[in-house]
Formats: sequence, C-alpha cells, structure tokens
Amino acid sequence: MTTRDFSLRAGASSRLAVLPLALAAAFPLLAHSQLSQTLNDVLVTAPRFAESAAPLPFGVSVITAKEIQASGANSVNEAVMKLLGVAGRLDTSGGNNYTLDLRGFGVTADSNQLVIVDGLRLNEADLSSAGLASIPIESVDRIEVLRGSGAVLYGEGATGGVIVVTTKAASGAQRVNAAQLYGAVGSNGLRDIRASAVLASGGFSIDLSADERRSDGHRENFASNSNGLTASAQWRNEWLRVGALAGRNSLDSGLPGPLTAQQYAADPHQAQSSTDYGSSKKENAGVFAEASVGSWQLAADANQRSKKNSSMSFGSPYGYDVDASNYSLRARHEGKVGASANVFVVGYDKDAWARTITQSAYTPIGTRATADSSAIYLKDDLTYSATATRLSVGWRSQDLKKTEASSATDLKQRQNAWELGVSQPVTQEVTLYGRVGRSFRLANVDEFSFTTPGLPLEAQTSRDLELGSRWRRASSQLDLRWYRNELNNELGYDPTALGPYGPYGANVNFDPTERQGLELEARQALNPSLDLRLNAALRQARFTAGAYAGKNLALVPTRTFAVRADWRPAAGHTLDAGLNWVAAQNPDFDNACSMPSYATVDLRYAYQIRSAEFALGIANLTNEKYYTQAYGCSAGVTTAIYPEAGRSVSASVRVKF
Repeated sequence: MTTRDFSLRAGASSRLAVLPLALAAAFPLLAHSQLSQTLNDVLVTAPRFAESAAPLPFGVSVITAKEIQASGANSVNEAVMKLLGVAGRLDTSGGNNYTLDLRGFGVTADSNQLVIVDGLRLNEADLSSAGLASIPIESVDRIEVLRGSGAVLYGEGATGGVIVVTTKAASGAQRVNAAQLYGAVGSNGLRDIRASAVLASGGFSIDLSADERRSDGHRENFASNSNGLTASAQWRNEWLRVGALAGRNSLDSGLPGPLTAQQYAADPHQAQSSTDYGSSKKENAGVFAEASVGSWQLAADANQRSKKNSSMSFGSPYGYDVDASNYSLRARHEGKVGASANVFVVGYDKDAWARTITQSAYTPIGTRATADSSAIYLKDDLTYSATATRLSVGWRSQDLKKTEASSATDLKQRQNAWELGVSQPVTQEVTLYGRVGRSFRLANVDEFSFTTPGLPLEAQTSRDLELGSRWRRASSQLDLRWYRNELNNELGYDPTALGPYGPYGANVNFDPTERQGLELEARQALNPSLDLRLNAALRQARFTAGAYAGKNLALVPTRTFAVRADWRPAAGHTLDAGLNWVAAQNPDFDNACSMPSYATVDLRYAYQIRSAEFALGIANLTNEKYYTQAYGCSAGVTTAIYPEAGRSVSASVRVKF
C-alpha cells in the first residue's frame, strides 16, 4: 500500500485496541517481564489536577527534566521534537522557535493546539505563535502532551491537543536549597549561559532562573540574542500553598527570509534580505493558590502578560503591543457513589486579550483588536469498583467576543464542547479506552479581518474520536492510539481565494476536512544501564469534499518515526542518541509540489564527576541538507524555502551546588 493509498476507516477501529497484545507477542524485548528497571506510574496535571495517567480515556505523553537534560534539548519545542518525535516546523520569527504539529494540522497547527505554562495560556488571539523557546528550559520540571482534543478542560482551539508545561517551582514538590550553573559554546557562534537557584526555609521558598543565548545563526542575517528571567515565591503547609510569580523574556533576531529552489540548491546559508529583523519583549506576572479541604481540592490562578513586538520585513516596519490576562477557578471532589469511586471537577476560566498597532505602513497607528472569553466546565469520572471500568463525561460552555477595528462586524458567539470517554483494564497490564467529543474554534482577529468581501467566517467545529490501549509490564510500556477529527468549516488561508484586494488570497472556511492516524509510543528499560524510547505515527490530513477533495492539506507529513537510546556504560558516563525521520509533505493544496523527507541524528556524551557534568553534543550528525518550512509552489517546484542547520557541535558544563 502506498502512502497516497493510506486510509484508516472507522470499520477497522474496533480491532486496533488489541494490537498492543499482538505487538507484545511479536516483540520479545517488550514482553520480557523480569528486567531490573521498573517504569513508575506517572502522575499528570493535564486534567487540571494531578492524577494517575493509567486510567485516563485519552493519550498523554510525559517528558521529565531528567530526560530533557540527557537529550541536550535547549528549548521546550526541541524537547518535544527530540523525545516524542513530534513534527516541528521552523518558525520564521527566529530565535530557535519552532511550530509543533501534534496531529496533522499543518499550517494552522498553532491555532488548533494550546500551550499552557503553570496555568498561563500562552496562545495569542492572532496568527503569531506561542513562542515556546521563550520558556527557560532550566526551569521546566515536566512537559505533558495531551494527545487529541482538550476542548472541555481548556476551551477554544484545542482540537489537536494541549502542551502543558509545569515549572519546578509550580510542581508542588517540596523545595530545598539548591543552585546550578550551565554554560555552552558551539557551532554558529553559540554562547549559552543559564543559572538557577532555590532558597528554602520552612514552608517558604524562592525560585530564580535566568538565561542568555546568543547565536550567529546558520544563515546570513540570522543572528539572534535572547535572554530571560523568572522568579517565584511561595509558602506552604499541610493543606495550603500560595505564591506569586513573574518573568520576562526578550528576543532579537535577524530575518533572512525565504529562498527559491535555485538559491537553496546553490547555497542554503544565504539570505534573501540582509536588513530585515524582528524584536520581541515579553513580561508576565501572576498569583496562585491551592488548598485541600476535606475531600475537595481547590485551585486559583490569576496571570497577566504583555508583549511588545517590532519588525522590519521587505522594507516595511510593523509593531504592536499585546496585553492579556487569564483567570481560573477550579475545584475537584473525590468521593463515592455507592461503592464506586467518583471524581468531579468544576471550573471557571476568563481570558482577555488586546493588541494595539504601534507601527505600520498600511494600518493606522492605534488600531486595536480584542478577544475576550469566559467559560464554565464540568467533568465527572466514575470508576465501578467491581470491574474498574471508568466512565467519563465532560461539558464546557464558552462565550467569546472578538473585535478588530478595520472589520465591519465583530464576532460574538457561545460555543459548547463535550466529551464521553471510557477506559477498561482487561488484564493487570492492559487498559483499553475510547473517547468521542466535540471541539471548536472561532476565527482569530487576523483571520476574520481579511476575508472574502461579504462572506463572514463561520465557527470551525470538529467531531473527535479516539481509541487506544496502554500496556505496562515491569520495565516496559506501550501505547497505541487511533484518532479521527472530522472538521466542518475549518478555518485557514486559501491563496487562490477572492480577498479584499482581488483573487490573491483570503481566510476562508474550507470544505469538509478530516484528520486520522495511528500513533505508537513505546518505552523499554533493557537493563539498568540502557533505556529505549520509540515514537511512530501514520497520519492523514485531507479534504473530503469540494474542489480539493482527496488532496492532502499543506505541511502535514504522512509518517514520522523517532527512536532514542540513553546508555550509561559506566559510572558517571552517559551516551544519548536519537534518530528522527519525517516523511515528505506538500506545501500546497493542489499537491503539485513536494517537500522531501528527511532524517536527522543527534548524539550527546556526558561525564559526571562529583557535582559537575561535562558534555559534548552533535546535532544533525550526518549533515543532512533539509528544510521543514516552505510555502510556495511554482511549476511543480517547491519554493519559499527556509533551510535548516547542517551539522553543529556544542560543548557544555553544568555545575550543581
């Protein structure tokens, strides 16, 4: 069966849940139950309160701070790409930023998945990215990737999934006095310095983290400089934890622009522009509280953030300020319904976002756009004591209002999301689960202000289905998931549509589209010194009706594969290696052009002596020439290409106190 023939229909879905058993029988390493290493049960906070991942009726992948350090990842997006094999696309804003694509949304991935950091929603209400590279990697305790819809718990724009980042200060773990310094130098003029410290006394603690990263970039006019600082203070006792946090981050980067196919072939290091640049400055502050009162857990967050952005692109200046706030109240009750365990969650979210144009050659200075929402959500999980069957039901109602000064009308709607789920342990080692639901998205302020005249954008809705299974045995784990998202009125940009300036493109509601695929995630501790991690995915993202019926959506690879090994051959020595392969993808709706597949290998050796770690890392070991970002197609040739870096080497030292 060819890639283009790949089609996973609903009739086959009932058989997929038993595949882990067949795989275990065929893969003797995974079936071995007497290995000395044991993978612990994982607690996750993606459900908005900490609970075991084992009985959840959806997939969650977890990356720990220890795994991030061993991989040598320098940012959250790099950690997710390296350790989970998630396809990433180079962000044109520079500064080591990438757009992640959890479930095949391609060019609209940023608008269809959410990023949450310590309760703070980082997604913007326009077309700019969340900027995962701005999160200080040394401050991260774990990254949780909720696979599939998170609409009930997190709201609009979560059809593809949710990336939940929890910092060490917010993890809830007891804080102890500690400090560490990190420094690295490497190819392309890399200079990376990080420092963090914890000051703790009794129930009071302060966490500090700072970093600065400079690079000349792998292309001309791609030098960047980023720095950040975060701080938090908290107090806790047996039943209460309260605290405050603040942070800032800045990024300055050259913008080399895209290359034609001929330019890329001749010299991928060259730039289209030697003068374009971008600058972003972000600040945030917030307070939080958690309390345990009897059988209730209570939590509240209030956050405020701001961003000042300016750029020069194609000779045109552009700048804007963003002010956003998030408020969250939630409660969790754990009790009994008869002899069955029951967990009930209720919450309220309120978000406000505003953008003001400060510099533009085409838009009046002071033009404002706003996005406000408020929502309530309920979720109940009942576990029958006799069979351990877990039934889950959730519902969310969200009021949204969006305005843009140059638009004739505002968007004002109420949308609902719901989900029904079930999980069932069939043996001590295997759990099967399924979930069905509805998710939604309204056009953002950039989309609904640039449309076909007289044709307002409708709300995007999706019917979401997921079936999966988990297998755990001593030092082995295997997760297999099948999913389908059937979208109506999907929102996106069509470069051939009639727009405000003629047939040169507009944001539209697409004809019906569909995403579906298989995801395999496996981990194996082969022995006390060697761990393996594997992620593989088959996915299809296509139009199911209309002029493009049967065509693939843009920038969605049909297959991805990643395998990673962590080997500790002797005391103090660690060797971490990974292979990531991404299949070909189309940059256009007609599928007349194709971006080639690519495979990258990275390697990192570290030596630990007392409190110091010395490491040498090599990224793109084979010096693969490839690109992840392109948006043009001309006469069957891919153009508007943003090349990736070739082989690069870095050396680092980390000292803990």
